[in-house]
Amino acid sequence: MLSPESAAVVRATLPAVGGALDQITARFYGTMFAEQPELLDGLFNRGNQASGEQRRALAGSIASFAQALLANPDARPDALLARIAHKHAALGVTEDQYTIVHKYLFRAIADVLGEAVTPEVAGAWDEVYWLMAGALIAQEARLYQEAQVDPRKPWRQWTVVERREETPEVTSFLLRPADDGPLPQARAGQYVSVRALMPDGIHQTRQYSLSNAPGDRLRRITVKRVASVADAPEGEVSNQLHRTVRAGDELTLSAPFGDVVLDDADTPLVLVSAGIGCTPMAGMLEHLAATGSTRPVWVLHADRTPADHALRADTRRLVEQLPAARAEFWYEEDAAEEVGSRPGLMDLDGLALPADADVYLCGSLPFMRAVRTQLLQAGIPARSIRYEVFGPDLWLAHAEG
Repeated sequence: MLSPESAAVVRATLPAVGGALDQITARFYGTMFAEQPELLDGLFNRGNQASGEQRRALAGSIASFAQALLANPDARPDALLARIAHKHAALGVTEDQYTIVHKYLFRAIADVLGEAVTPEVAGAWDEVYWLMAGALIAQEARLYQEAQVDPRKPWRQWTVVERREETPEVTSFLLRPADDGPLPQARAGQYVSVRALMPDGIHQTRQYSLSNAPGDRLRRITVKRVASVADAPEGEVSNQLHRTVRAGDELTLSAPFGDVVLDDADTPLVLVSAGIGCTPMAGMLEHLAATGSTRPVWVLHADRTPADHALRADTRRLVEQLPAARAEFWYEEDAAEEVGSRPGLMDLDGLALPADADVYLCGSLPFMRAVRTQLLQAGIPARSIRYEVFGPDLWLAHAEG
């Protein structure tokens, strides 16, 4: 609950703080990593830092949380934070780390805004921070308890049973627990963190969706090799896995987490993806097939070419097993090589999607924004559209309306 006094100060200063958040978060991360470099060993992804994605995601989440508090000071917008809490749980974030973040974040605010940060301003934003932190700590504690995970020991060793080349740039790894213990509970659509040791001795972590049914005796992750583009560095974890991991090796994984999960309703489903965004959809499809689901299912996928479409054969097979499922594929090039596919970018015009469908989206942000607009125009309400983002959620402030 944000106090009336603090709410007035936050409302008055939000334009100034919001406008400087990118500069504040850049200063925050730079100072924190300079003084506590151990935080880069496994907790923070260097690629996301280099690209600025983590900085922009943090700024967006703070601004969105403050705006939500101002809209309703008596309520904590827990739904807004659920996605962050799941990401944190998949990394083993602990309560004491919020104190570290507070120290460096508020130092950065003072450095950037200078004399504008009066004791009243600092106190009001301190209240916002601890409301946000308290909500996240509570959610993460519940997630750890439900997953039976000790956040101080969040990792488990898994043996690679099989390495499978899906496309020239995408590889699947089938895994079983190295200790031969039971598989942790999972829901279709969730992801795991993979913690990998880099050549320079630093651990780096990345999340990958479970691309098979969560009830199977093996777990599968399907990894796209992320190449360097322009100023963005290559994906450290994906390239390390592609280059070095073979059958018989071990990987370090978290328990499954993620809030974009398949529900048990009987409403129609529309699974929409592009590129490697097909991975959570494959897990959902396999779960539906394994449970004998009779739900109407539309599988819509876009890719560059059929040869680039990972898990394409699996998707076709699973759609054929479901009595009320159909698939539509779009390819920018070589569409003629896949019977029944459509050329060009995904275009939902004329598909007559059911208005009462639950829709799941996964792909690049431009793709999801464009498709979401088409879905809304097709009469599907915004509340029925859920999305998954690989990495920091840069859509947080824009996709909830």
